Amino acid sequence: MTKRAVVYVSVIAFLAWVASVYDYTLFGTLLPKIGEHFGWSTSQSTMVNTFATVGVFIVSLVVGPVLDKMGRKKALVLLMTGGALASGLTGLAVGAASVVVIRAFTGLSLSEEVVNAVYLNEMFKKVKNRGFVFSLVQAGWPVGALLSAGITAVLLPLAGWRWSFFFALAFSIPIILLALKLPESPTFLAMKEVKRRQEQGDHAGARELAEEHDVTELVDGRTSGALKDVLAPGLRRHTISLALAWLTNWMGIQVFSVLGTTVLVEAKGVSFESALIVLVLSNIAGFAGYLFHGWIGDRIGRKLTITLGWLIGGSVSLLMLLLPTGQGLTIALYALTLFFLNGPYAAMLFYMGESFPAHVRGTGANVAHVMAPLGGIAGSALLSVLLATGLSMTVAAITAGSVFMLISGFLMLGTNTTNRFGDHAAQKKEVLA
Repeated sequence: MTKRAVVYVSVIAFLAWVASVYDYTLFGTLLPKIGEHFGWSTSQSTMVNTFATVGVFIVSLVVGPVLDKMGRKKALVLLMTGGALASGLTGLAVGAASVVVIRAFTGLSLSEEVVNAVYLNEMFKKVKNRGFVFSLVQAGWPVGALLSAGITAVLLPLAGWRWSFFFALAFSIPIILLALKLPESPTFLAMKEVKRRQEQGDHAGARELAEEHDVTELVDGRTSGALKDVLAPGLRRHTISLALAWLTNWMGIQVFSVLGTTVLVEAKGVSFESALIVLVLSNIAGFAGYLFHGWIGDRIGRKLTITLGWLIGGSVSLLMLLLPTGQGLTIALYALTLFFLNGPYAAMLFYMGESFPAHVRGTGANVAHVMAPLGGIAGSALLSVLLATGLSMTVAAITAGSVFMLISGFLMLGTNTTNRFGDHAAQKKEVLA
């Protein structure tokens, strides 16, 4: 892997993630306008989002096996293409049923997160400050959300909500073409070659290559490559804790990030136009959050970084909703919420890639990641139910969002520790040795 190849992979992975997040958050951003167009109430709109997220979960289930069987590059291109088509078709939706079916296929593009976690972890093995470099790629989330809010603010008055989704499709096409030139992961190629040598009877050559690429489980007979491997005694607690952390944190993501405009309008009395501006400013803070958490994860350990970030984020969201804030303080606290809610994913995605063995890296990461749409379902459904019972948006957002953000931080304590004292400490130890 040359430096040039690493840079190309990083840039394309970043752009692919920006395009995916642009479409995903665009739907949540425009939900009030889409609901107004179709005559939905606030609770009906959030319920449509809930059913759409159920579809996202179902579609996301196929990603892990695809990643481990087809390869990292092919999986990325496939997911980008499916997500781009879903973006364009959203602009043609004619009602609630069509919205639900079409948005279900955005589970493909949302799962690019899993591909990035696995693919870049394997491509960045020799990269210095790799956690921080990965945070630059993963910072595509706030950049995509920023584009979603900014472009919506420009296009909505001129062309309506449908053209925003057509633009998302057009934005993705050149990135897909560039992704076709990506190299395959050396680890995945080594896994294929190990299996080929075994089938040809070259067991000594298979073992030599497996040891070189740290995939010895393929020749030791300790793996079937199935789901049961990530739930085996050595990984069970880690897998379950990680999956539950994703589920509960994504309840917060759904409430404060995806449905951020709805919460700001209903809970804080912010106009829809002002809410778009708040989203733009807050996602700039979210971008800084990704870089900060990627950088600090290299130094104090990624597990600790994620745990502290989510605990702080949950506490800040409580203050935003409970304090009688003016617009300035609302913007500041909402920005801090996204800083500590979204930012830790820069450490989380790289952490997932290094916390599972290579042969189940895609499956293990996807088992945790499919909890994201489940968390979205739970967060959106709980918010809808609470609003339907007559509770205020403030109480509903605290219950469905803030509380579960705090729970997600505590759940991370049950996961495995990878770079306990940070990559820098480990590298220094290697030099001294």
